[in-house]
Amino acid sequence: MTTPSPSDRIDTSVVHPARRYNYWLGGKDNFAVDRESGDQIAAVYPGVRTLARENRAFLGRAVRFLAQEAGVRQFLDIGTGIPSADNTHEAAQSVAPEARVVYVDNDPMVLVHARALLTSDPSGATAYLDADLRDPEKILADPQLQATLDLSQPVALVLIAVTHFLTDDDRPHEQVARLLDALPSGSWLALTHFTTDHIPVEIVRRMEAEFAAGRMKQDAVPRDRAEFARFFTGLELAEPGIVPVTEWRPQVSPEQRPPLADASIYGAVARKP
Repeated sequence: MTTPSPSDRIDTSVVHPARRYNYWLGGKDNFAVDRESGDQIAAVYPGVRTLARENRAFLGRAVRFLAQEAGVRQFLDIGTGIPSADNTHEAAQSVAPEARVVYVDNDPMVLVHARALLTSDPSGATAYLDADLRDPEKILADPQLQATLDLSQPVALVLIAVTHFLTDDDRPHEQVARLLDALPSGSWLALTHFTTDHIPVEIVRRMEAEFAAGRMKQDAVPRDRAEFARFFTGLELAEPGIVPVTEWRPQVSPEQRPPLADASIYGAVARKP
C-alpha cells in the first residue's frame, strides 16, 4: 500500500493553526476555513495579528542570539509553521553559514512548502520531519534528524508558539523535558507560549463565552507565567529572563512597542547546564 504524500493529506475543510498563523502574518498559504477562524478570533481579540508578528520577530532575535552570542550551530525547530520571513535557518545561517537545522511539523502543507522553499546555505544543512511534539521519541529516532544533527554537541530546541496547542492531558512540560533530556549540556531552549495574563478581563471573558457557545474553536491553551516558567525548570535563563516577547532583547524603544495586551505571549531562552 502506498503511503500518502504530504500534499495528498492536506485537508482544506479543517482549520489548521499553522495556516491560520500564516493568514495573521499576511501570508497567502491558507484556506477559507483558516481565514474564517482567524477573523472570528480577531473580532474578539484584535491584538492577535500583532501577537503573531511580534512572536515571529522574537524567533529571529532569539535564533540570532543563539548563533552569535551562544555559539550554537545546531537547531531543532518543532512546530515550524509555514515558511515566512526570517526562518530559523536563515536567521542562524546569517550569523553562521554552517548552522544545521531540523524542522519538524505535523501539517502536510507546512512540509510541502518547507521542502520547496527552505534551502540551506551550502555550508550548512536543513532537514524536514513529519512528526508531532507529542511524540518526542519518534522525533529523536528519526534517521534524518540523526544524519543532520550531532546530539553529542549542543542543540537549540526551538518551540515557538507550539506548546499552547497541547492540552494538559498531552503533558506538554513532560514532552519538552524529554527532548531536553536527550540533548547534551550546553544546549538551549527557546520557547514562546500564549497567555491571557496581559489581556483585559472583559476580552478574556468574551473569548471564553464564544468558546463555550461553540462559535469559536478553542485550540490554544493559555497558560500563566508560573506554568510557562515550568518549561525552564533546571535551566539557566538568558537575560532578560521570562518576559512578554516584545520585551525580550527588543530592537525598538518602549514607545515603539505595542501594548502588552496586543502581544500577550511569553518568551524566554535558557541554557541547559
